[in-house]
Amino acid sequence: MLAEKKETLNKMNGVDRNMIGLETRAEILRWLKEDDPEAIRRLLSTADRVRALHVGDQVHFRGLIELSNLCRRACSYCGIRAPNRGVIRYRLTREEILAAADTAREMGFGTVTLQSGEDPALNLHELCETIRLIKQHTRLAVTLSIGERSRNELARLRDAGADRYLLRFETSNSDLYNAIHPPIPGQINHDRFDVLRWLDELGYEIGSGIMVGIPGETYDDLARDLELFRELNLDMIGLGPYIPHPETPMGRCMKDLDPPPDQTPNSLEMTLKVLAITRLICPDVNLPSTTALETLTPDNGYENGLACGANVIMPNLTPVKYRALYEIYPGKAGQTRMASELMRRMIDNLRTMGRKPAIGPGKSTHYLLRHAADGKGVETNGIEIDESIEP
Repeated sequence: MLAEKKETLNKMNGVDRNMIGLETRAEILRWLKEDDPEAIRRLLSTADRVRALHVGDQVHFRGLIELSNLCRRACSYCGIRAPNRGVIRYRLTREEILAAADTAREMGFGTVTLQSGEDPALNLHELCETIRLIKQHTRLAVTLSIGERSRNELARLRDAGADRYLLRFETSNSDLYNAIHPPIPGQINHDRFDVLRWLDELGYEIGSGIMVGIPGETYDDLARDLELFRELNLDMIGLGPYIPHPETPMGRCMKDLDPPPDQTPNSLEMTLKVLAITRLICPDVNLPSTTALETLTPDNGYENGLACGANVIMPNLTPVKYRALYEIYPGKAGQTRMASELMRRMIDNLRTMGRKPAIGPGKSTHYLLRHAADGKGVETNGIEIDESIEP
């Protein structure tokens, strides 16, 4: 039934995608450069229609728990990079993590997302035990976003109960990637595309994504990023605008940079266009409306993303005293706001938008469909596949 549903939905989505025109890189480029307000409105509304068709009107809430701001990396854009001596470092205790996970359960969330810098001292045995306890006491799905790890480490985390893993490839331009994400001398540096392949082999739901408007990124780079989303067969995709941090090499030299002639902007409009195009070319993935969007427009950032294809929001459940210390970029939304306050706003606005909070862990429809197609018989874990859609 799932395979038949996928065939029907893909045919229907093909009509929408062909109306917009996103089959080739040239077509993607045309839409990235589109500046006619009516054409952009049509792009965003089409993406919203495709979202409703493929993943429904439910919005999945994932409780974000920022485990640690320690990081061994020196990424040129990131505020918690290892060389930034102005950062007060922290690492949550197991008790703090479990308390936050329990809050997620009490609020009706189906998933917690455990995120950290690439913390070299994050004890793998301890983390595996924490994941087991979260699963045992809350039955929540667990997403990890803890940087590049070896295949053996990823296998151990999966065995402990981790369901999903998010590792952004940031940009398809290898020269730009190496400039913003320099390798660590004397250590093994894993290719991120290899890691994404390992995650698939281990049975994770696979997430990746990009920053929009990194200095040095061209429109052609961004179009290639979007093509890669499709080629990588991702289950969830996270993207947001590049927001400069003043205590980073990239942030400090922003005024002195000589951008390429076709530098992509890190604007709200460009980010929403990329979000919409992503939904159109990857119609059944889980697609968050990110904190970076909310940071750009604090009163309605999440709603802006939901209106053009997104179906996930990640309220911050990190203990408030640590949130300002996890400063990847300045002014990050949600540093002092309680998750319950955000939920009250979102429940009211979702009702106005004709949307509703999801129930359950919220596995990616794409993940369910591709595993149904390969005969692995993945459990739906309570996810409702809408059988009422007619061609």
